[in-house]
Amino acid sequence: MELKNLNTFIQVAELNSFTKAAEKLGYSQSTVSFQIRQLEEELKTQLFERINHTVTLTSKGSDVLAYAHQINKLTKEMLDPQQPKQEICGHIRIAMSDSLCRLLLQDDFGDFRLQYPGITLKVISAGTEEMFRLLNHNEVDLVYTLDSHIYHAEYRIAQEEQVKMHFVAAKNHPLAKKEILSVRDLVQEPFVLTEKGMSYRRLFDNRLAAESLEIQPILEISSTDLVSRLVEQGIGLSFLPDFTTKKMAAEGRLVYLNVIDCQIEVWKQLLYHRDKWLSPQMESVIKYLSS
Repeated sequence: MELKNLNTFIQVAELNSFTKAAEKLGYSQSTVSFQIRQLEEELKTQLFERINHTVTLTSKGSDVLAYAHQINKLTKEMLDPQQPKQEICGHIRIAMSDSLCRLLLQDDFGDFRLQYPGITLKVISAGTEEMFRLLNHNEVDLVYTLDSHIYHAEYRIAQEEQVKMHFVAAKNHPLAKKEILSVRDLVQEPFVLTEKGMSYRRLFDNRLAAESLEIQPILEISSTDLVSRLVEQGIGLSFLPDFTTKKMAAEGRLVYLNVIDCQIEVWKQLLYHRDKWLSPQMESVIKYLSS
């Protein structure tokens, strides 16, 4: 079995296109078709469905792809000790919630750049539904969600963690002195929220709707840092993940409200498509985001 045929198979599977695979590999389309046909003859199975100019893996093709990734990885590991260590290079595209951008860019991104100067990143801010559309069309390599727990056989979970959420208020807000609150105590207050329909904001609105309640915010904006500063100034209340507010809360600039009847389960998850080859640059980004 030719390794080059396996590599071509991986590219066609990831790009869902013989034409795009040929362009990426520098082959003619006929060469790509020949290599896939060779592989199918060797394995005595059909690897792709070709219907109306669309290319999708068959069930057997998905099984073969998993083995192809393993063979590719083992081949690289075998060759590594025999060759000079090369710098990890490549371009990684990540779709993520706005609220998670600070985790990627503000904490220790400088250290990541020092360790992997050859890796470049493109960050696309999107809602959860759009993230997975991009992932399914191979327009991004990873998605980083802040939403309800997602489990689907099509996706691999590289990292996940449940995220604590709180209603927050300025330290001198009248509700900050209340030991216990109900969500009905809050709905008439002015709110500054992240954008409607995006990640945990959607979960929040759905939870209120279940109680026949609704909040009309005085401002909707994607930046959680700006939302936190406006809450600190007494402009209104908000509902935010703790990792965006814990520093201000620890400094006494914001107060967490104890709202006992509005518990919302939110998860931070890093996922990639099961048919995606886990390249060294992807592994490096996953390690960075999981640390």
